[in-house]
Amino acid sequence: MRTITFYRTADGRCPIQDFLDALPGKAAQKVTWVLRLLEELNLVPATYFKKLAGTEEIWECRVNFGSNTYRLFCFFAGHSVVVLTHGFMKKSQKTPKAEIKKAEAYRRDFLERSRKHE
Repeated sequence: MRTITFYRTADGRCPIQDFLDALPGKAAQKVTWVLRLLEELNLVPATYFKKLAGTEEIWECRVNFGSNTYRLFCFFAGHSVVVLTHGFMKKSQKTPKAEIKKAEAYRRDFLERSRKHE
């Protein structure tokens, strides 16, 4: 079992919450279903969840709905906690480097602030 949590910036913004709030109803339901799989299945099919090659431990959660493809970036904090950083609608085959860099920056920020609270 995994636990999903949302990344928050130092000033309290929550990019993944903003993304999820902006989704149309049916797409949001599909995203919720995929996140439930992530929490409940030991082995999540790569169709929905996989590590991005060449990144600083960034994973992506993929959700296809209709003709749209949504990507939610995340990382592990410890063994079973998945921290969702942000999401976007993918329009091309390649994942935009700027989105990966943003996820890596969020991960570094999260880990640095977590260490300060230990």
